[in-house]
Amino acid sequence: MSPSGSDAAARTCCAPARPPAEAAAASEASVPAVPDGAAEAYRTRIELPGGTFRMGSEDSDANPGDAEGPVREVTVAPFAVDAYAVTNARFAAFVEATRHRTDAERFGWSYVFAKFLPGALRKVSPRPDATPWWCGVEGARWDAPEGPGSGLEGRWDHPVTHVSWADARAFCAWDGGRLPTEAEWEYAARGGLDQARYPWGDELTPGGAHRCNIWQGAFPARNTAEDGYTGTAPVHAYPPNGFGLFNVAGNVWEWTADTWRPREPGLRAMRGGSYLCHHSYCNRYRVAARTANTPDSTTGNLGFRVARAPAVPGQGETHRPAPGP
Repeated sequence: MSPSGSDAAARTCCAPARPPAEAAAASEASVPAVPDGAAEAYRTRIELPGGTFRMGSEDSDANPGDAEGPVREVTVAPFAVDAYAVTNARFAAFVEATRHRTDAERFGWSYVFAKFLPGALRKVSPRPDATPWWCGVEGARWDAPEGPGSGLEGRWDHPVTHVSWADARAFCAWDGGRLPTEAEWEYAARGGLDQARYPWGDELTPGGAHRCNIWQGAFPARNTAEDGYTGTAPVHAYPPNGFGLFNVAGNVWEWTADTWRPREPGLRAMRGGSYLCHHSYCNRYRVAARTANTPDSTTGNLGFRVARAPAVPGQGETHRPAPGP
């Protein structure tokens, strides 16, 4: 079933929610051919000592309904987290091994940013009334990000998208990990900085350099792509933060393990912002910013990264931070 045009179909500009619908008939999961070595790339694991940090913000730009504040001291135990969001290539290896069928495949459609679509497809794809820059596209899925006829050529090192919270959890379990909690995510994204606005400091473009993949120009009509990208960027784009994590601001939203607070039944928290975030409408690329979505929702700007228990000496391989691109 395609999305209705009601406001209920879109919670925010960030990642519209899937309206209630029945899943489509089952079909065999397909796996596109992955270039040699691509599935093994960008699997760097960062071991973090944990500790107490100041979580949240009282930023004047925060959406009051997002409950970023108050600033409070939070303690996290030692854990490990991937330096990179999960790539299309890594997700393809998961589907190949498990025959996992994503929620976008089960429902038969997913949300795509309208300007990425050819005119004919854009014309027939329904849009939520509140956020008409999103289209519910029949056949859009992780390996066809813009629907029928699109693919992953040239995007194997980009973050996988069109994955639900359940899809992300299934990958993490297969990979021996889990989704990070919100506290773990923010602790890792801050990179050791105390109350900085962004993972690298308080200036969005220090020295004029772009440090994340977000919208430039007039949203949603014109993106000047001054940061180098109009859609997703490779997971290794831009320098890492102080802990060695890449792209924890912009690019794609990342699912976390936590339910949304203040409580709205059924919602799961997301962090990091995406390539569609813009200061005029959605400035949630700040490190403390947050939003939420229903766990079966899938969009072209929503992915995840893996957290896991800290390494035990002598059991398995521990990876150290990779150098910047």
